Amino acid sequence: MPLYEYQSPDDDEIVTLLRPMAEADDPVEDPAGRGRTFRRRHSVFGVGTGVAAPSPMAPPMPGGCCPCGVGAHQCGRMN
Repeated sequence: MPLYEYQSPDDDEIVTLLRPMAEADDPVEDPAGRGRTFRRRHSVFGVGTGVAAPSPMAPPMPGGCCPCGVGAHQCGRMN
């Protein structure tokens, strides 16, 4: 299920809810019980793979299978 963000026009508080797509535009109950209304807002999402991507500023690593950049037959850590 996706996460949706809803914002109150009264005080700009944002509430994030995990709900099915079919319920994305259903009314949102005020979590503080103050009778505020909330409207779904456009939000962005991120996708992660669990593997850190190299920094765009990092110099390219030379070929090899070890983080030090040398081939497995040359690196003591891989042997």
